[in-house]
Amino acid sequence: MIAWSQHLIILPILIPLIFGAGLLFIPDRQRSTKALVSLAGTVALAGAALLLIANAGESTFEGVYLIGNWAAPFGIVLVIDRLSALMVGLTAILAVPVLTFSLARWHSAGAHFHSLFQFLLMGLNGAFLTGDLFNLFVFFEVMLAASYGLILHGSGTLRVKAGMHYIAINLAAALLFLIGVSLVYGTAGTLNMADLAERLPTIEPDRRMLLEAGAAVLGVAFLIKAGMWPLCFWLPSAYSVAAAPVAAILTLMSKVGIYIILRLTMLMFSEGPSAGLGSDVLLYGGLATLAFGTIGVLASQALGRMGAYSVLVSSGTLLAVIGLNNGAASSGALLYLVSSTLTLGAFFLLVELVERGQDAGASVLAVTMELYGDADNEVPEEGQGATMPATLAILGICFAACAVLLSGLPPLSGFVAKFIMLSALVGPGSAPTKTAMLFVFLIILGGLATLIAFTRAGIRTFWSSIEGTVPRVLVLEIVPIMLILAITATLAVKAGPALAYTDATVGAIADPQVYIEAVKRVVPRQSWRDHTLAPGE
Repeated sequence: MIAWSQHLIILPILIPLIFGAGLLFIPDRQRSTKALVSLAGTVALAGAALLLIANAGESTFEGVYLIGNWAAPFGIVLVIDRLSALMVGLTAILAVPVLTFSLARWHSAGAHFHSLFQFLLMGLNGAFLTGDLFNLFVFFEVMLAASYGLILHGSGTLRVKAGMHYIAINLAAALLFLIGVSLVYGTAGTLNMADLAERLPTIEPDRRMLLEAGAAVLGVAFLIKAGMWPLCFWLPSAYSVAAAPVAAILTLMSKVGIYIILRLTMLMFSEGPSAGLGSDVLLYGGLATLAFGTIGVLASQALGRMGAYSVLVSSGTLLAVIGLNNGAASSGALLYLVSSTLTLGAFFLLVELVERGQDAGASVLAVTMELYGDADNEVPEEGQGATMPATLAILGICFAACAVLLSGLPPLSGFVAKFIMLSALVGPGSAPTKTAMLFVFLIILGGLATLIAFTRAGIRTFWSSIEGTVPRVLVLEIVPIMLILAITATLAVKAGPALAYTDATVGAIADPQVYIEAVKRVVPRQSWRDHTLAPGE
């Protein structure tokens, strides 16, 4: 009999699949029922994800699940370790407040929102858990198909235009994915990740070159999703015009590319004849993305575009750390991945609430008047002014928290993560290279630029002299944002245990034999049909 804990591995895929399919049979006019069912499924997913994090890495927990009870490499396997458990947990933890936020307004702005949301979660979790490249392609397509519907959710000319660009680019990425998988399979004869890593050193040099070419094509597809410069031209427009809960959950999609690149780099190209394949591309491409995102954040006037370019800053930082191949820096980068993803999700939700109370064009008009000296320079008489309403005060505090987190100021988790990365590269006992120093410079410059941009936007939004209306904010909308920010604060308070987890994660993925042996060790289990009764039984 299989222990119940082993079935946890498939629950992050099974739960959203069942709930997403079941929601299709509930009429759209029964919105309250659909909302409650969808929220129940997402909470159940969060519970399963937290159990996976608690169990991952324990000696009694078997982290390989044979779908169909076929052994690898012939059967499809799901593999759970500390890294995949971390990503599944991050997905579920962000999904609950994002879905709660959408129940106030956005879930009724189009058809089948809840089913698409659940199928997106299924694709994300499947991509994090699968141990097979073709199965990864299947979950990749499920994730993209759901995102196509969500990116267009709410209609609008700008949303449809950006959505069409998003769909075209991601269809091209899916085609590259399929081409790369075909090249790898034609060369190695397998798509199981553990089996590929084991066979790679024994492949003839001429055939290995073809396999590396296939891996490079795969890498381009993943880098499109990660948003590496210059493949990121589609991302700012798509993320800035998407509905608030959609933009918040799409921040996870850029991390899918980061996760897969990290997984395959450490598993297949960390040692052996193909060691270091693509590391320079990741390093210098990450640095270029970090610089491009920093310029974009500083140049942006709209809050949505500031958030979109902040996604590029996050992706560039993570790609550069993967290219540097520094274990201690990678530990801090995983903490930064969690912190930045949660913060950006909260910020995209916050943008809608902040802009809800602004007059159309007020922000641009304020900047223009100041630029050309047409602003009202009258000094108000002493005693003039108005008390900031409680709603604006709460929104302002949340905005300031997002600014502190994204710019990396103490004492929140963004600072802790950046401090760990920088200490590993230029701290005592390290031997900093010119490239590492450039990375440190860009990280500090990016934080300064983010602080300047958010300070400017905050002053314009909350202290502007142009009259605006106080936005009508529901408790159902502000509480999810405060919950996400509370989680980031908890990460800072519990930085010790969090870093212990990320250190153990980096230590585990740095040794590919641990992953390979775990997959090979699991054999199909005997079912009751295979059991033959002995004489006398």
